[in-house]
Amino acid sequence: MTILKAESAKKANSNRDALRVYPVTAKLTKVERDAVTKFAESHGIARGQWIRDVILAQLQNASKNNAALAEILGVRLLLVNVLRPLAAGQRLTPETFDRLLDEIGTAKYELARKLASERRR
Repeated sequence: MTILKAESAKKANSNRDALRVYPVTAKLTKVERDAVTKFAESHGIARGQWIRDVILAQLQNASKNNAALAEILGVRLLLVNVLRPLAAGQRLTPETFDRLLDEIGTAKYELARKLASERRR
C-alpha cells in the first residue's frame, strides 16, 4: 500500500506544480493598489493576472538583457585586447586572434552575469 500512496503523492505534486498555487505577495499602499487595479481593469484583465504577466515578462527581459550585455562586453574585450598590442607596435598573429576570440566567447557571459548581479545590489 505504501507504494500506491507514494505514487499518488508524486502525481499530486506534479499536478500542483502545473497549477498556479504558489502565491507571491508585495505590499502596496492603497493608492498603489488602486492604480494597479485600475490599470489592469482598463486592459480587461484581472489584477492578479496582470501582476503575473509583468513578473514573467521581467524575467524574460532579464535574460535578453544579459545576452545583449554579454555581446557588448565581448566587443569591448575584443577591442581592448586587439588595440593594445597594435598601439604598442606589436603584430597579432591569426592564431593569437582566434585564441582571443575563443577566450572572449567563454568569458563574456560570466562577466555579464557578474555585472548584472552587482547592479542588483
